[in-house]
Amino acid sequence: MLTSVDPQTATAVYIDSLGVDALAQAAAYTQGNHWLLLVSLLVAWLNCWLFVRLDILGRLNQLLASKLRALRVFLLCSSYFLVTSIVTMPLAIYAGWWRETSYNRTSQLLGDFLSQTLLSTAIFAVLGGLFFLMLYELIRRVGQRWWVWSGMMTALALSILLLISPILIEPLFNQYQPVPAGQVQNELRKLATRAQIPVDRIFTYDGSRQSNNFTANVSGIGSSARIAISDVALSSATLDEVKAVTAHEVGHYVLGHIWYIVGLYALLSILFFFISARSFGLFARLFGLKAPLDSAVGLPVLMFIISLLGFLGEPITNSLIRANELAADRYSLEAVRLPDAMAGALVKTAEYRDPRPHPLQEFLFYTHPSVERRVLMAMQWKAEHGG
Repeated sequence: MLTSVDPQTATAVYIDSLGVDALAQAAAYTQGNHWLLLVSLLVAWLNCWLFVRLDILGRLNQLLASKLRALRVFLLCSSYFLVTSIVTMPLAIYAGWWRETSYNRTSQLLGDFLSQTLLSTAIFAVLGGLFFLMLYELIRRVGQRWWVWSGMMTALALSILLLISPILIEPLFNQYQPVPAGQVQNELRKLATRAQIPVDRIFTYDGSRQSNNFTANVSGIGSSARIAISDVALSSATLDEVKAVTAHEVGHYVLGHIWYIVGLYALLSILFFFISARSFGLFARLFGLKAPLDSAVGLPVLMFIISLLGFLGEPITNSLIRANELAADRYSLEAVRLPDAMAGALVKTAEYRDPRPHPLQEFLFYTHPSVERRVLMAMQWKAEHGG
């Protein structure tokens, strides 16, 4: 497509091909997403205030006084997540459906969105209840240094979730099928074989049910690991673009990026729970809570502290994810040697991610490197390898 062109010039051509209106819309959409992070934190504060003010978990704890302690803790934690979903539902509808619809990022009907939201809420309530049951058991059994062991517990919980998610959870929301027989399947199986990935671990799924975004992903670990390409990507991309995108996901798989994420969250959980243990009394007084840290009645305050720390720690997690994305891009370039196809696929993602953010904006909020930076890397690779 573009040959013997300066990388900077070639990158500008790709980005500008979107058009002024599309670039302006992508910038507005992206900046709105960043503001939603702050709004979500404010809603978390309101949610905590309501729980404490109305003493929701305290009253429920009294009603469940006759139950076994473990069952009571589980029900308290699960109830917290269920009630929280009701409190935050207006924001979820606005951010996840109304706003996405207004920017043409989804064609999903509101009824389907609500049904899937309720399903995910039920799943999260069960899994969240189990996780915090283990956490309160850890606090009770270990004592003051419980946070030291929280990293191991988080890593174990994440590993189990990653193992079961492709098998038990993801199929509840989408239909996953092998890539249809034909040239696309043949080419993708070659990629999988070269990377020593079982050829039956590459799927397509009906991502268009929830989103119009051009996307693919890698999920699962061990025998459940798989690479999935949205039907949006398959229907709107050239064969070379599909190969470049799939090779990127293969890169995540081969380079073991999922374990980087597990390790990061394990370390962050130690840090976050350490800070929570030291600051719980202060936040409890600010909200007017009388329950101690080791009581599940105090979960709303603990969750607000974690939400606040997560908001402040976003640049840390985003930096690692961006590094992984660049590594996967390099893997794709070396594996299939299709820099223009990579650039063309990346430009399609710029419709919902401002391709030219300010460097500070990218550092603080972007989970992926800017499209401009990624396209430039592809064009530099092309120049270095003779096109």
